[in-house]
Amino acid sequence: MLWVLPPVLVLGLFFLYPLALVVQQSFTLNEGGHSLQPYADVFASTAFRDALTTTVWLAVGSTAGCLVLGFVLALVIAFVPFPGSRAVARFIDVFLSFPSFLITLALLFVYGTVGMVNGVWTDVTGAASGPVQFLTTPWGVLLAEITYFTPFVIRPLLAAFSPLDTAQLEVASSLGARPARIVRRVILPEALPALAAGGSLVLVLCLNEFGIVLFTGAKGVTTLPMLVYSKAILESDYPAACVVAVVNVAISVGLYSLYRMVSRRVGA
Repeated sequence: MLWVLPPVLVLGLFFLYPLALVVQQSFTLNEGGHSLQPYADVFASTAFRDALTTTVWLAVGSTAGCLVLGFVLALVIAFVPFPGSRAVARFIDVFLSFPSFLITLALLFVYGTVGMVNGVWTDVTGAASGPVQFLTTPWGVLLAEITYFTPFVIRPLLAAFSPLDTAQLEVASSLGARPARIVRRVILPEALPALAAGGSLVLVLCLNEFGIVLFTGAKGVTTLPMLVYSKAILESDYPAACVVAVVNVAISVGLYSLYRMVSRRVGA
């Protein structure tokens, strides 16, 4: 108990206590007292429903894009011999440590309103503005999230592909199987556990992403984390902000529990 008590106290002081304060504040009325009215007001608001819908479809869309793109890239890195394949695999490990806003800034430099693509277009054509304006739309947020979170799918896939015996692929090819069938019948079954674990993790991370949405400056794109920021910082409506935060935490914990369960079952 002497060894267990200090980390439990630290966890309770720096994490559980602030979280308990957020939950308590979510039941507190602005004029004082405690009630379920803040939850009723938030759940009845159009802003919350729109933010929840936007958060879910962005997270699901980004996860689907990461799974498809990550699977294709992992296939190329693992099974298509090319110079520098090991360096690319190592770079993916480094990429995982990058902050999300850094990737968003890079996309702004390339595809932003005054980015490289639009700059070349205006220089060549003399137009007042370039044709690429999607980065400040929901599709820009989707592209940024897919770009940033795809390595979170590639990494477990590469780990799943590493013990795969290439002799199986050679035998299947010698028997006349086309590459698409080899991928579907031989490689994909080995990749399903890693896809399930990586997709679950990406889904959780996308639900809580704040930096990408903020830095893209997408108009009309309000997710649950952005709604918490808006309610707390811009409107000073702390009970409403805490209600949205509690809902976001509940969804995230539920999905993370699902991710852990899937990881344990598939051994990823």
